Formats: sequence, C-alpha cells, structure tokens
Amino acid sequence: MRLWTSRTERKVYPETFKIKEQFSAAPRAIAVSSGKGGVGKTSLSVNLALCLAKMGCSVTLFDADLGMANVEVMLGLAPPYSLYDVLYGDKTLEEIIMQGPWGLNIISGGSGFLELANLDQNRRQRLIRMLNQFSSRDDFVLIDTGAGINKNVLGFVAAAGEVIIVVTPEPTSLTDAYALIKVLANFKVHSKVHMVVNRSSDRREAERTMDRLLITAERFLNIRINSLGWIPEDKLVCRAIKNQQPFFLTDPNSLASRSVTGIAELLTNTARPSQMEGFWGKLMALFG
Repeated sequence: MRLWTSRTERKVYPETFKIKEQFSAAPRAIAVSSGKGGVGKTSLSVNLALCLAKMGCSVTLFDADLGMANVEVMLGLAPPYSLYDVLYGDKTLEEIIMQGPWGLNIISGGSGFLELANLDQNRRQRLIRMLNQFSSRDDFVLIDTGAGINKNVLGFVAAAGEVIIVVTPEPTSLTDAYALIKVLANFKVHSKVHMVVNRSSDRREAERTMDRLLITAERFLNIRINSLGWIPEDKLVCRAIKNQQPFFLTDPNSLASRSVTGIAELLTNTARPSQMEGFWGKLMALFG
C-alpha cells in the first residue's frame, strides 16, 4: 500500500493533534548534518519530521543530500520530479511536492541545486518567490544535508537558522563532527549547534559522548553546544530502513521512537533564533 502521494493526488489523514506551541509566520529552518556519513542523519531527519507533523506542526522535509537521495529511499519513494523540473522544466513547486502522513511535505532536491550558479536572474527570482510563498505556511523546514564540510553541505548549514549535528560514540564520528563544528565556529556561521547522539548502547555512553564534545568545544571553540538527547541502538531501526518504512510509523512506542519524540518536544519548546528569516534567498545567494 502506498503511503505517500503528490499534492495533486494526496490522501487524507483524519487524525488531528494538538499543537504544543504557536509559531509565527516564518518557518524554523533547521539543517540536519554530520561530520561523516553512516551515523543515521537521514533516519533522524525523516522520523523527526514525521514526529513534528504528528504533533500538529506544519513541516516540510527537503532532501538536500545532492546526488544521494536517501530520504526518498528511506520513505520508499520514487519521485517523478524534483526541483530540477521546476528550474528547467514546466513544473510548479506544488506539482513536485510529495505528501506523507499527517500532512508532511517532502521536496526532492534532485540535481536542481547543483545548477544554481548558472541560473539567470529571472529564473532565480521566480524560484525564490515560489519557495518563500510555499514555506511561509510551515512551522518547520528540515533540511537533510550531506555529510562532511564540502561547499554544498556548508551552504545549506549556513543558510539555515539552526543546525542539528548527529554523532555516534565512534571515535571517527566524534573527530569528524568536531571538524564540522570547528568550521562553523571559525567562520561564525552559528553561535550554537544542537547535538544528537545516535546508536548509543545506554544513557551513560551517550552522556560520555556528549561531554567529550562539550568540553572540547568550550575549551577551544567559541560556540555553544545544546544537547537534544540521544537515540539508543535498536534493531528496529535497521529493520525499518531495510523495509523502507520509518520506525516512527511502524513502531511509535519503540525506544527509538520515544527518543525522537523527546527531541521534537525539546525543539518545539526551544526559543526560535532570530536569524532564520529568508532561508531560500540566503541559500541561493550562497550558491550564486
């Protein structure tokens, strides 16, 4: 049974949920990133987006891992169109958006943003207007970036008002996460980053992992790290990925799902930063 449809053939989800917090018109643009691949960044992006949508928030999930469309794979999607078809074809933004449970909107970036540097001014301004008009209805825009510190990743992270960095207790993950945080601190991209420890065996290991980054960042970098929590190692997560069904849908009462719910609650109760206005315009200026 197909759970995801385009906006022109959307399904109706009758469930209603109480919104925990009232948001202003501008969305909170949050980039979800990591220093290295394979730490569960996309899994967090997908399940967190679903959780926020279930809570009653208006959410758009944008797959910005250019050339590696893992959001689509994790959701079992094969979008026929992407932003490339808006930029160079005859599609509108409404026509390329897929809609999931609880009204979650999903945008496939495709190879579209790789072409931004070559856009003429009229095409660029048209795209900015469409994106701003659409996202103005959102409470959250979650951007699943690639991993590492290349130009594409840093462009999305810099344009977003907030960033969540996903790490695991593995030394290589910590080393690469620190490298990403160092770049953000040195170029004053963000004064604070959120952190999530994934695949931890227990709370103690998660706290040790978080403390290592907190202590090092406070000692050597001018940047604050805010812990959003941790997600336990759970066989359910691997099974959900293989089945292309997010674990928050297949087992909302699992340890992993409850952890994601805690992260979502912290986000909705955290004061929004002041610099998240104009995400799409800032993004395209950085790529221009």
